[in-house]
Amino acid sequence: MLEHGGRLLAAAARYGIAAEDWLDLSTGIAPYAYPVPPIPAAAWQRLPEDEDGLAAAACLYYGARRVLPLPGSQAAIQALPHLRAPGVALVPEPSYAEYAAAWAAAGHAVRRCAEADLARAAAGADAVILGNPNNPTGRRFSRRTLLDLARQLDARGGWLIVDEAFADAEEESESLADIAGSESARNLVVLRSLGKFFGLAGARVGFAVAADAILDRLAEEIGPWPLAHPSRHAARAALADGAWQAAQRARLRRDGARLQGLLAAADLGDAGGTALFRYLPRGDARELHEFFARQGILLRHFAQPAAVRVGLPASEADWQRLAATIDLWKKR
Repeated sequence: MLEHGGRLLAAAARYGIAAEDWLDLSTGIAPYAYPVPPIPAAAWQRLPEDEDGLAAAACLYYGARRVLPLPGSQAAIQALPHLRAPGVALVPEPSYAEYAAAWAAAGHAVRRCAEADLARAAAGADAVILGNPNNPTGRRFSRRTLLDLARQLDARGGWLIVDEAFADAEEESESLADIAGSESARNLVVLRSLGKFFGLAGARVGFAVAADAILDRLAEEIGPWPLAHPSRHAARAALADGAWQAAQRARLRRDGARLQGLLAAADLGDAGGTALFRYLPRGDARELHEFFARQGILLRHFAQPAAVRVGLPASEADWQRLAATIDLWKKR
């Protein structure tokens, strides 16, 4: 069982603070969720059908040739290792802990490397799994760097798996969704998610973009009706709403800059992040996390390397509460 952000009920029990009294900044999920239109009754009564337009809407949004709808990109993270014979899987460090856990559980030898050493370390790998932007550091890998890496892996039948869960809000997207699965990138798998940017983590909607052979095997591994009908309805509307997406990007970039400024002004440090979170490596990360938790503010703590991740507040009252707690920390 891996530790994740968002475990609000566990935090409420541990610190003796009611769940409704917490300010949860631990997840990196947008604090503003897409306003899902009413769910038709038939969505609850009938099994979903692939011809409902969801895949077409996702292809248009991502610029992809073909997508496979998933019950969250986590489903692909866990299933993809089972589509290859055991080999060597390379994961940059730090990164989302589920990558290494899934490949190790499927019998692969997992190796880790620093983000800056990715190209060199990949020389002996059969698969490379990374986030772009990376979670939790926010590190971006350029499109050219990743395509060069994909070609290097393809020469020996290897895969490059790029999780773009945090890509939607970025100023200059380096997404590979438009080329994944093409003849020039047949070993490239791109994962996307509606959880972060659209604020719809509870709907559990994700997509894989890859070559037909990989998507067909992945679909078989996951099984029929992977995505609930109401979730498909919500996702189709969100992906087609360009006006809301533009407003969301502007809002998240504004708030991301505000958060960066607030933390920097308090000398809390800032090594990176995205529009949705800031990443703060600190030797006293555990102490910082505990201090904020005792004030009812949940941050995401990382033990190795020691760091905290801070997400976006949802309201002005929440911003003021965060600022007041930062002041308390400075005066302790």
